[in-house]
Amino acid sequence: MYCRLILALAIKEFLALLRDKRSRFVIIGPPIIQLLVFGFAASYDLNNVPVAIYNEDLGGASRELVSHIEGSPNFEVVAYIAHDSEVAPLIDNRDVLLVLHIGQHFSSGLLQGTSAPLQVILDGRNSNTAMMAMNYVNRIVLDYNLNWLASQGKSGSVATLQTRAWYNENLQSNWFIVPGIVGLLTLLVTLLVTALSVAREREAGTFDQLLVTPLRPMQILIGKAIPGMVIGILEATLIILVMVTLFDIPLRGSLGALYLGILLFLLSAVGVGLMISAISVTQQQAVLGAFLFMVPAIVLSGFATPIANMPQFVQWLTYLDPLRYFLVIVRGVTLEGSSYSLLLHQYWPMAIIGIMTLSLAGWLFRNRMY
Repeated sequence: MYCRLILALAIKEFLALLRDKRSRFVIIGPPIIQLLVFGFAASYDLNNVPVAIYNEDLGGASRELVSHIEGSPNFEVVAYIAHDSEVAPLIDNRDVLLVLHIGQHFSSGLLQGTSAPLQVILDGRNSNTAMMAMNYVNRIVLDYNLNWLASQGKSGSVATLQTRAWYNENLQSNWFIVPGIVGLLTLLVTLLVTALSVAREREAGTFDQLLVTPLRPMQILIGKAIPGMVIGILEATLIILVMVTLFDIPLRGSLGALYLGILLFLLSAVGVGLMISAISVTQQQAVLGAFLFMVPAIVLSGFATPIANMPQFVQWLTYLDPLRYFLVIVRGVTLEGSSYSLLLHQYWPMAIIGIMTLSLAGWLFRNRMY
């Protein structure tokens, strides 16, 4: 008997899902979208990593080493520099991931059979990417050593690397991951709170009561947005406190610059959440809609894999993702000590996304009320 009841309940749930157009889309659409996003965007391979060459040696050995770097599919030489002062701007502006510095006595050291040190200056803000790029450089130098020794009829190892990472001196992966979690959890909580707000009213049968109140649709929308904003700020503050005290992540920049980014990020997150809530009839649909947005947002944000490694058309999609900009802000403030002026190019896209999503949410809300 129990089996028959369970089977009847299962059939009823299947019929309910198939009869609802939105539920059918949730069942079919998300797997296809996530498959495309993961298939194109999620890659741990590094290709065409931008590097700069600082070659103070004019000998043939250094030119041969540079040719090995230029011929590697993993690297793309985008700059040749001639002075120490040119190194910092390239890394600060993310124009290059690493700088290969070849000293003045590199070729002569190789010819004399003594040590020929090389210096690699890495952008350590993304420790995982930096370590992978470092491994590629090590492999190229190892191959170069073997080829050089074979051509000279010698054995041993003469070219050595001296590595220096900026911003994350010890290349601790949690310095890169934990600040990103601030954005992920803040987005998740804010999105769920706002996505469930109107759907909960419809499911409880109290949505019609909103129609007889003296409040206008936009005022109701703002009232629904305020709790999400407040909870998002509290959530972000709590995570930042844990990040600094428990994980010892440095907070080198301005708190004002960070919280301005948080407010603009929450503005866009609340807009997306209210859009989902406006088109959701039940809380289940709202939750599924929130997770439908969350998965592509995380993948396209650059949280785990570099955006530069994604195909060009996927990179264009990342400009619609507010999490992409906020991750740059939170990591910039924590690791680089970035100020308002340096983060301006991350502020205004989130403001535009927030205005557009809130406007669309208001339009959907008015059309769903009447």
